[in-house]
Amino acid sequence: MALFGKPKYSTMSLGKKRDIPANVFTKCPLSGSLVFTKELEKDCMVVSCSGYHFPIGARDRMRLLLDEGTFVEMDTELQTVDPLEFTVPASYVGKIAENRKKTGLDEAAIGGTGKLDGIDISIAAMDFRFLGGSMGSVVGERIGRAIGRGVSMGVPVVIVCASGGARMYEGMLSLMQMAKSAAALARLRDACQPYVAVLTNPTMAGAIASFASLGDIILAEPGALIGFAGPRVIRETTRQELPDGFQTSEFLLERGLIDQIVDRRELKGRIGTFLRAFGAKSKKTKSSSSPCAKN
Repeated sequence: MALFGKPKYSTMSLGKKRDIPANVFTKCPLSGSLVFTKELEKDCMVVSCSGYHFPIGARDRMRLLLDEGTFVEMDTELQTVDPLEFTVPASYVGKIAENRKKTGLDEAAIGGTGKLDGIDISIAAMDFRFLGGSMGSVVGERIGRAIGRGVSMGVPVVIVCASGGARMYEGMLSLMQMAKSAAALARLRDACQPYVAVLTNPTMAGAIASFASLGDIILAEPGALIGFAGPRVIRETTRQELPDGFQTSEFLLERGLIDQIVDRRELKGRIGTFLRAFGAKSKKTKSSSSPCAKN
């Protein structure tokens, strides 16, 4: 006699599985939980339960950091050219057109002026979606001009960094942007104006080797990948095993390479606090609070 009988399965019909519309839920890469996309957008693309920060674009950065209606975009006349007539493995001109269509941006950085918590600032923000946020001549020039406005207008400078490094399609012209941005920051220092660098995921290579690491205050988002070369390249070069998470913002904070890790929802207020500590004066605007301030 069998010890266990055959299991009896329910004959109840559950009906047809309902189709869930696309983009209703977003899966958190850290916890695996599903989050309502609309709630995620209201919370600055930060998952409340895990603290995971989804990447956001440059225009969203301006919206979150600047008081409503104060951003004035500049340097839009700068346009990317193809100085090396690069065609291998793909046409540079074609890549630029493709990324413009995909992102709605004309380049990987935008810049201008605005008010942050009532404080007049010059600001630039990079967008990793556009060719990996790589630094070409236009990106470097826009960042350089944002710094230059800090000097000429006598206002603080904030740069939001998100970059994979120099843009190979422009060769040496791309590498020159590192020196150009560093020289501009030296002039800003001589003018006694503060510079806040905000490192987001990822900030790598030429960006971290120049303007991203030269801030008077260096802030980073939680879990941001920050470093010069990738882990595989470092491992193969040094022939050594690397500690887990050695290129995260948390690892760098422990070793004094950045000043603070700041939740995106608190970033605007935190920068404002630092700028006032540097002596910047604020003139409160009607909508100076962050649209997604953390409760």
